Order: sequence, then structure tokens, then C-alpha cells
Amino acid sequence: MKRYGLLYLFGFLSMLISIALDLTAPQITKRIIDDVIIGRQMQLLSGLLLGLLGIGAGRALFQYLKEFSYDYIGVSIGCHMRKDLFRHLQAMSMDFFDRHNTGELMTRVKEDVDKVWIAVGFIGILAVEAVTHTVLVIFCMFRLNPLLTLIPLLLLPVIGVCALRMERRLGDVYERISEETAELNTVAQECLAGVRTVKAFAREDYEIKKFGRHNQKFYDLNMEQAKLLAHYQPLITFLGQAMLFSVVVAGGLMVITGHMSLGNLGAFSEYANNVIWPMQIVGWLSNDIASAFASWKKIKKTASHTSNITEAADAKSPADIRGELSFEHVGFSLDGHEILKDINLTIKPGQTLGIMGMTGAGKTTMVNLIQRFYDVTEGRILLDGTDIRSLPLSTLRSAVSVVMQDVFLFSDTVAENVKTGQCATLTQDTVEWAAERAGASRFIGKLGNQYETVIGERGVGLSGGQKQRISIARAIAKETPLLILDDATSALDMETERLIQKNLKEVSRTTKIIIGHRISAVRAADEILILENGSVAERGTHEELMEKCGRYYQTWCVQYEDRKEESPCQ
Repeated sequence: MKRYGLLYLFGFLSMLISIALDLTAPQITKRIIDDVIIGRQMQLLSGLLLGLLGIGAGRALFQYLKEFSYDYIGVSIGCHMRKDLFRHLQAMSMDFFDRHNTGELMTRVKEDVDKVWIAVGFIGILAVEAVTHTVLVIFCMFRLNPLLTLIPLLLLPVIGVCALRMERRLGDVYERISEETAELNTVAQECLAGVRTVKAFAREDYEIKKFGRHNQKFYDLNMEQAKLLAHYQPLITFLGQAMLFSVVVAGGLMVITGHMSLGNLGAFSEYANNVIWPMQIVGWLSNDIASAFASWKKIKKTASHTSNITEAADAKSPADIRGELSFEHVGFSLDGHEILKDINLTIKPGQTLGIMGMTGAGKTTMVNLIQRFYDVTEGRILLDGTDIRSLPLSTLRSAVSVVMQDVFLFSDTVAENVKTGQCATLTQDTVEWAAERAGASRFIGKLGNQYETVIGERGVGLSGGQKQRISIARAIAKETPLLILDDATSALDMETERLIQKNLKEVSRTTKIIIGHRISAVRAADEILILENGSVAERGTHEELMEKCGRYYQTWCVQYEDRKEESPCQ
């Protein structure tokens, strides 16, 4: 708001001029009644009528300037807030997103910012205008007839108490409505994003009932809000009309008894009528302002969170990254649960490390630690001999390409999805080269617009294997010193998997980490780790692990049962 101080002042001055013109009109009405109608000074009528017309035109102009100024301020502040909040969310570490669901964060970014935007713009100035208008109108009424002014002065505190009670009760309701909005968004978002799973398990009725429960709660809360408004708003309106009625009756008696001119009563009645509208919208203003404050508190709470992953003050980018990766006594715990313990390994530039293990053994956690989605709780991870916590985050993550277990494709063209790592610099030739290496060029060529084909959110319209191949192409196209494939070929047939592995061997300058459940995925690695309960249970090449006749060998027996006679352990 401080950025727009001058514009706020300009809008406020425009508002004051508009109010001043509005308050001048009853004075002209007074002269028309007393001087023209009663005094028969007809020569004054044309001037007075032109005065009313000028007041109308001037008021329209300055009302426009006021409203445009504050609408511009509100839209701009909303834009800045949304951008700052989104930037803040992008800077948060993964543990923040583990604790906050998407629907809740979407509510903060959209609905809550919208409510604050309205409050600091149109609604805010309307509240200021209502207060200023009321004070100046009462001042004008007091100058006309101090005794008659007692009537609005007696009723204003009553209306104020009603408005305050309504605002207090509405504030609590808006807090609960905001929370339920986030819940409703979350349920809808999850159901729509997972529509295939819903249909596959015939859960449509269950999801409809689940959504219905939240929708009913949202309905009940809004009905509670409506009942509060229906309880207080008519009372506030009635008191305003009662004030006007009392002014006309009391003022009429004063005119009859000669204590007040008819022109003064006409002007006073106009002022009294002008003071009604601020009273009538007090409930609406209180309603929106209370809602905005509730939203602002939630935005403020979200913005108060800080990322657990920070850059060192002296973080410097190395001139060149070769891709040597080392784990030195690495341990990691999350929420009191030990996930990794005492992991030691070194991968030289250009080498390939294979990692296998049961689900939950900690394989993907190692990937997350390499990218600093989380920080190690013990030991350290080195990239080219430098602790990754000493590197700028942008440098570290730009040096790593990852094909994640859960493939995510943006709602964009195939080419733009492949360019994700380097949107501004990758050429079409590189995109096609990466697609060829990932075994994706053949099916892309059969798509309607080939590389310009738009694929849906999360890759809708593609098979699991096709999505994986585009994801692999995306990682290859980035051409980084370190390439990580986290169970990246699980949806591919053996022939396609062998083709991709053959192509990856040709990328000799890149250090590769391949995580998989199939022996075929890691067999050619320079070293293979077998994780169990967060620790390294076995390590070695394929041949060395087969000779140990341990866990790796047992996995081989399960996957190659028809070739047991080749086993050295027979």
C-alpha cells in the first residue's frame, strides 16, 4: 500500500471534492424553496438549476477519478501480493508441501488475495467515504438546526453497536468459511486429478458423497452468514428510515411553529437522506472487511513460513562441474523416523551407479538429498569435493537431471515438455536428438502435430511408457553432469529399456545414477548398491554380487527363474 501513497492521496482528494459537491446541492435546494418558490425571485431559478447540473457533472467526474484510482490500486496490490506469495511458495522446501495440501495453497493464492485486493481498493475507500460523508453531513445539519441534529446523533450509536455486533459474529463465520473453502478445493482437486483411479475403482458415488459432505458444510456456513445478515441488516435499514421519518415530522412541526424555514427543512431532509446510505452499507462493508481480515491473516500465516533449505551466505558457483558425487556417512531422519543411516559411496565422473532395494528402503530419499529437497541430518554429500550445502541452489539443481518416479508432464506441447530444463536455449534439433535417445521419436512422429502436439495435464492422452520416455528425453536434453533415473523404465518393455540403456552408455561424460527394481536396469552399472532399511546391505558389480549369493542373487533368481542353472550359487 505504501507504493501507492500518492495515488491513495489523489483518490482521497477526489472523494473529498465529490462529497463537497454532494453537500452543496441541499444548499441550492434551500434557495430554490425559500427564494424562488416562496420569495418569487424567478430570475434566480436558471442559475440555481445550472448550479445543480454543474454539481451533478462535477460529482460524476470526481467519483470516476476516485473509483478508477482505488480500483487501479486494488488490482495492482492484488497482483503484487499474488506474485510475492507465489514466489514465496516456490522458494519453500519440500517439507512445507508435505504439510500443506494443494487446495489450501490455491485458496491462499486466489480467493484470499482477491478478498484483500477488494478491501484495500474499492471497499476500503467506500468505508472511508461513508465515515467522511457521515461526519460532514452531520456538521452541515448542525449548522442548519442544532436541535433537529440530535435525532441522527441519537440513532447513529445504536446503528454503530448493531454493526459492530454483526462484524464480530461475521468474522468468526468468515474464518470457518475460508477454512472450508480450502477443504472443498482440496477434495475437488484430488478427485479431478485422480479421475482415472476414481473410475477404475468405481468410487464415483463415494467421491460424490464426500464432496457433498464438504459442500453441505460450506452451504451451512454460508447460510449462517446469511442469517446473521438477515438478522441485523433489516434492523439497520429500519433505524435509518426511522431517522428520516422523525426528522420530517419534527422539522415539520418547527416550520409550522416558525422555528425553521421550509427551505431549511428541505435542505435538512436531503442531508438526512444522504446520511442513510452509509448506515445501510455498514453491514456490507463490515462483512467484506471482516472477510478480508480473515483472509489476510491466513496469507500472513502462509508467508511467515520459512524454507528449511537455505543457501550459504558465501555460496559460490564453481567454474566447471565434472560430476563426481560422494556420500560421506550420510544419515537422514524425518519427523523422528530414521530413513537413511551411514551411507558411504563415491561415483567418479562418467561412471554409473545402480541402486536397488525394497520399497521404502530409502532409494528416492537419496535422490531428494542430492537435489537438496531435504538436507542430510548426518554426514555430508559432496559434488566435485564441495559440500552441496555450500553451492547455490540454482547451480546444484542445474547440474542435475532427474527422471522422477512419479512422471509429471505440463499441459503444453511435447517440445515444450522436453525443453523444461532449459526452455530458453534448447533448439528443436536438441529436442529431437533427446527424443531419439529416449526411444520416444517413433511414437511422437505418429502424433497429430508431432512435437507441437499439446498433451494434457500430467500427460493425459499418453500411455505410462510414453510419458516415461518423454520424461527421459527431458532429462537427457538438459545435458547435465549428473543424470538420475528413479525407476524411470518401470513402464517400458524390455526391448525399449535395452535401447535406452544402450543410448545412455553413449553419454559418457555424464555421471549416472539408476534406481530400479529390475536387474536389467542396473546390471551394467560400475557399482550396484542394495539398500535395506536405510543402510547399504550389499555393494559391488553384477558379477561380484552374484558370487556373494545374497539379496541381489535372490532378486535375480526371482526375475530369471528359468535361468537358475547359470547361477554360480548352484
